[in-house]
Amino acid sequence: MPDPARRMSQAVEAPVTGRVTSKDGTTIVFDRYGAGPAIVLVHGAFTARGHATLAGVATALAPWFAVFDYDRRGRGDSGDTAPYAVEREVEDLAAVIEAAGGTAMVFGGSSGAALALRAAAGNPAVSKLALWEPPYHVDDSAPTLPPDFAEQLGTLVRTGRRGEAVSRFMVEAAEAPPEAVAAMRAQPSWPQMEALAHTLAYEAAVLGPGNALPTRVLAAVEQPTLVLNGEHSAGWMASAGLAVAAAVPGTVHRVLEGQAHNVAPEALVPELLEFFVAG
Repeated sequence: MPDPARRMSQAVEAPVTGRVTSKDGTTIVFDRYGAGPAIVLVHGAFTARGHATLAGVATALAPWFAVFDYDRRGRGDSGDTAPYAVEREVEDLAAVIEAAGGTAMVFGGSSGAALALRAAAGNPAVSKLALWEPPYHVDDSAPTLPPDFAEQLGTLVRTGRRGEAVSRFMVEAAEAPPEAVAAMRAQPSWPQMEALAHTLAYEAAVLGPGNALPTRVLAAVEQPTLVLNGEHSAGWMASAGLAVAAAVPGTVHRVLEGQAHNVAPEALVPELLEFFVAG
């Protein structure tokens, strides 16, 4: 296998920014790093292209691959044509894959992993699939979310209560302590989180009511698949990773030592490089 530690220390050319039009006319903007077989990175909540984690992954993989880091709709420089539907996000990812040459390997993190699974199901344009902690709720240790969580978050945003939407998502879905979220409101990053509040309903919609395991979707995934969990992540996330791995035949499941849900790119890259390079 190529040596990721050596390559990660080398200089990489700046990414090239491009754009593609999704099926419904929405503009989707991406950064392309490197050249070679295509990999598309799918973000989870509160992040967009250029975010440190996936930008770090893209930079590290660029010596071997063309890595596409894109703004999901409603984020960064991408558009956000109404009304929202999960199918439109699947089409957005398909448009990026088409811009990448028509086929691509896909990595999705957290709720982005759930979107990647939906996009891969029955779709040969996705050649391989790597997932970081898809946050499905498969046992009683997981948070309990109302079945209309997406609608509730959307209502908060439409009525001007973006901060409340962020707080509810952080406390109820991400299990952040309320006092920690209260302290976050005083941080410089809070306005950026509020700016993305409308996309939290999108995340909830991608995961579906109650974040239940999407058995029909998983049954349609035939690509070689890698599922990764962190050693120090919540136990219910480990259960979700194992459940996804069990539902997709031939899936490899690995646990990254010393990592929690906010994973370091240096921990992801060796696993992704080994998986994406393998024939």
